[in-house]
Amino acid sequence: MSLKTLILAAGKGTRMKSELPKVLHRVNGKAMLHKILEVVNSLQPEENILILGYKREEILKTLANCSYVVQEEQLGTGHAILQAKEKLEQYHGDIMVLCGDTPLLREETLQTLYQYHREQKATTTVLTAVYENPFGYGRILKEDGKVVGIVEEKEATEEQKKIQEVNAGVYCFDSQELWKALAQVNDQNEKGEYYLTDVLSIQAQEGKKVLSYQLQDAQEILGVNSKVELAEANKVLRERKNRELMEAGVILLDPAMTYVEEDVEIGQDTVLAPTVVLQGKTVLGRQCEILGNTRIVDSHLGDRVIVESSVIEESILEEGVTMGPFAHLRPKTHLKKKVHIGNFVEVKKSILEEGVKAGHLTYLGDAHVGERTNIGAGTITCNYDGVNKFSTNIGKDVFIGSDSMLVAPVTIGENALIGAGSVITKDVPENALAVERNKQIIKHEWRKKNGR
Repeated sequence: MSLKTLILAAGKGTRMKSELPKVLHRVNGKAMLHKILEVVNSLQPEENILILGYKREEILKTLANCSYVVQEEQLGTGHAILQAKEKLEQYHGDIMVLCGDTPLLREETLQTLYQYHREQKATTTVLTAVYENPFGYGRILKEDGKVVGIVEEKEATEEQKKIQEVNAGVYCFDSQELWKALAQVNDQNEKGEYYLTDVLSIQAQEGKKVLSYQLQDAQEILGVNSKVELAEANKVLRERKNRELMEAGVILLDPAMTYVEEDVEIGQDTVLAPTVVLQGKTVLGRQCEILGNTRIVDSHLGDRVIVESSVIEESILEEGVTMGPFAHLRPKTHLKKKVHIGNFVEVKKSILEEGVKAGHLTYLGDAHVGERTNIGAGTITCNYDGVNKFSTNIGKDVFIGSDSMLVAPVTIGENALIGAGSVITKDVPENALAVERNKQIIKHEWRKKNGR
């Protein structure tokens, strides 16, 4: 039997108090909607169909080749599903319905839910959870172990409010039976909306097999409707990720103070100190040491790299690189093996070959630096003339004296020596010494003569 999914993502999310559509708010590095799509894709559905409304253009910009329908008016969950009827009424298979604001659902949960639905040959199966205090959730009504309905908080009797099994908002439907029951749903309720939950009571009254599958971890059904709940979801996902890393052999000195996003990969015995932030598609090798106040984004670090109190963006660091404190690698930087970048060094769109050292107070932009070259403190590659960028090429085994300015485009030959304080505007041959300084002038007793 085939499966398609419908994901509810039309709401404005008023309580989020944001111009951004609710489902695009990020949880541990990913938009909630993207997180849900990743989870449901583990089921290998034939198609995921989004039900969109508020600011749908913004949502569609973040997705590729996406199927969707539009709910112009927000008239309830049943009304939302009906917007997909034309698209799906000829489809014979299963439909799983989910909400785009429940980012804590796990792949295993949806897989076992769907497996149970298929094994039991149910018409409809609803995911449920048990809460000690179920206030605000729809209660699951049962007879002889089968679901006979779901009653919302506002319409529940005092006796029904004592029920602790609640609706998690995820359903598996037989597609044709879904459309038959939806045709009978009306808006005669407290909110004046068309409830998807009414489908279950209609089917139960018709003698159809309506079942529930109970979650082990009720935390998974947290719906994010406010910035407070967004923070709660972020915390849960970070804790999951940190536990996963530690179980794989990564050392987190203080997990509560370590922030690692979903797609980050880290090798065994790498140590993460408190306040480290790893984002995007970052990959760290084995036995690295990432010390506090470091942020790494979309970068690849080899084995045994040490980084202290620094920022790395879209860069590559090969084995044995040491960096920091207070260094900054901007995009398209590549540090080869055993390069050392020291304090207050910034590198942008440059390649530093094996063994290069730039210890202090240096800017290297649009540069290629040869093996074992030593860059003195205060060196600047002057790569921008206000209109265009130019390249600096430095050979291997070069020594650049402190406080030098290399005005690009310029080439420094192998084994050359640049005297401290020089402004280099012309190419320097191999094995040469280049010095550019004005003559030093000394005026004796000048301060006394000028009354200072």
